[in-house]
Amino acid sequence: MSARDRNPFASDWVRGPSDDGLRPQGTLSYVAGATADPLKFMTIPQLLDRACERWGGRDAAVFAESGRRLSWHDLRRLSDEVAAGLLALGIRRGNRVGIWSPNRLEWLLAQFGTARIGAILVNINPAYRTSELEHALNAVRCRALIMARRLKGSDYVGMLQSIAPELATRPDAAASSVELQSERLPHLKHVIVLGDGPVPPRALAFDRFVAAAGPAQRGRLAPLAAALDPDDPINIQFTSGTTGLPKGATLTHFNIVNNARFCAKAMRLSMQDRLCIPVPLYHCFGMVLGVLACTATGAAMVFPGESFDAGQTLAVVARERCTALHGVPTMFMAMLDHPEFARHDLSTLRTGIMAGAPCPVETMRRVVERMHMREVTIGYGMTETSPISFQSSVDDPIEKRVSTVGRIQPHVQVKIVDGEGRIVPVGRAGELCTRGYLVMRGYWEDPERTREAIDEAGWMRTGDLATIDADGWCNIVGRVKDMLIRGGENVFPREIEEFLHGHPKVQAAQVFGVPDARLGEEVCAWVVPKPGEQITVDEIRAFCQGRIAHFKVPRHVRMVAEFPLTATGKPQKFAMREAMVRELGIAMPRTA
Repeated sequence: MSARDRNPFASDWVRGPSDDGLRPQGTLSYVAGATADPLKFMTIPQLLDRACERWGGRDAAVFAESGRRLSWHDLRRLSDEVAAGLLALGIRRGNRVGIWSPNRLEWLLAQFGTARIGAILVNINPAYRTSELEHALNAVRCRALIMARRLKGSDYVGMLQSIAPELATRPDAAASSVELQSERLPHLKHVIVLGDGPVPPRALAFDRFVAAAGPAQRGRLAPLAAALDPDDPINIQFTSGTTGLPKGATLTHFNIVNNARFCAKAMRLSMQDRLCIPVPLYHCFGMVLGVLACTATGAAMVFPGESFDAGQTLAVVARERCTALHGVPTMFMAMLDHPEFARHDLSTLRTGIMAGAPCPVETMRRVVERMHMREVTIGYGMTETSPISFQSSVDDPIEKRVSTVGRIQPHVQVKIVDGEGRIVPVGRAGELCTRGYLVMRGYWEDPERTREAIDEAGWMRTGDLATIDADGWCNIVGRVKDMLIRGGENVFPREIEEFLHGHPKVQAAQVFGVPDARLGEEVCAWVVPKPGEQITVDEIRAFCQGRIAHFKVPRHVRMVAEFPLTATGKPQKFAMREAMVRELGIAMPRTA
């Protein structure tokens, strides 16, 4: 069913069971959001055009590290140059364009530029290394890749060339194109490199890429944007899966424009606000709850740096007089514990979102009291739901904002079910399932895993264990499967286990999470060496470094002769976890 079929302008298509649409229906754990504010059937280019009409000359984006400031008019003009450049390369509506970069101006231009022509932006985690990058580019058949040159010592160009050595071959002197022809990346034809300096022969420097567009391409932008459908897929974000390799969650204009609007409304963002965005743009947190929330309200986006630095973020908040700040709990902890915290005037702060991982109650209290964020909100969701389904609002009692993930968002339905799929009574834990406008279209060209996630009635199974009380407040109490969250990054043990099994000395590996005061959870691996082999912890870590993302590298590694097993021979991860908790002397923190 399309968004048109749902009649999103009607105010009663997903009416809740009570007047405010927030409380459970009777004694069952089912809630549906209020519907007084209609859903908007619009595209991202329409959202940006509206921002230009309303707030054109005001600050749209500030990149503190580079000193760049853009008005809304500037943002549209520069992103349209990127859109025209893509057309000059032959990129068309529905083609996939990857972005592999930290938080830079060009990331923002790529987001709006791809949307203008209907190309699908593919977010690639800057922490990805060669195996993950190759999978991502091939899984969705990216035709173009916009990429940073390097970040924190990581040579992105070198990594890409290790997969596609053809990038370094010089085109024939008579050739009119520098298109890439790669054996391992057969669909990738165009590589665009950001920043100053030389680029490989089969790549384009960003400035040259933009300059290649002419009046013909620029003249096509308006009619192309007008022909877009809000139900079109516009973004693919990779989320790890329990079966191994990451899956491409596919989101539409309709999904993310509306989620951004409602999350901004919960914070009461307006054109008077300045939102500091240290969270990465490759996540929904930065791209939707940051960029699009500001585009919907006229609030200015302030980017403190390419990647998170606690001291730098504090300084930029104070200097730019930011009124809102986003972050995962570990970011807020780092800022609160920074040695120069007291030197920065944070009195302008009012609101923001803390999300991405369970939030320790004490951290939330410190944010409210010491960072002046008396209207900070907690959000809960997942990439597959655009992302937010529960969020506290600025009017909610502080006790609820520090101890729950809030109440249901507008136009969203949630139920808590047991192992048989039956809705459980209020207050009882079960799996949280979500339905509504925010649910993704599916995993890119993966109908089997899409069916596993979304049933025939449109319910998205989150895999999270949750409770809902009689007033609709939600608590996340665990996960149905053994996914762990390290510093806001979802980590699935099966993927790491399969990687470790590639070590020539490893017989078997089991990976699980253990509590960590700073990151929420840390990755722990138990490893059984092959008969006759000896392997050290340092060897395991060295095997991982540079080959998988840093947040997947096990922090704790133990060599064991065997795993604790069930009667049927299955490894007992809970027993391993309990043993490590005792050995390390750690305890699970109280969270919302």
